[in-house]
Amino acid sequence: MGVRPGRGDGGSRGAPGIPRRGREEGRELVRAAEALYLHGPAYQDLDEGAKHAFVNGGFFVYMVTPRSELVSIWQITPDPYLHD
Repeated sequence: MGVRPGRGDGGSRGAPGIPRRGREEGRELVRAAEALYLHGPAYQDLDEGAKHAFVNGGFFVYMVTPRSELVSIWQITPDPYLHD
């Protein structure tokens, strides 16, 4: 598993309300999944489904798919009460 930047990782279409710390939390999630699912393609149990991770500035919805060695971040939601 690795980090592949997408639209939400500093690109022009990213979520400006989520601070850099939120992106680091996403990278930490990938590192944790790598440690938890060492033999990803051989994983036999069911996927755990979508989860939420709350960070300063908002939250994101993600899913770990061990057999595909994939961490998908589906949605990034900035905190509507924070001002830049």
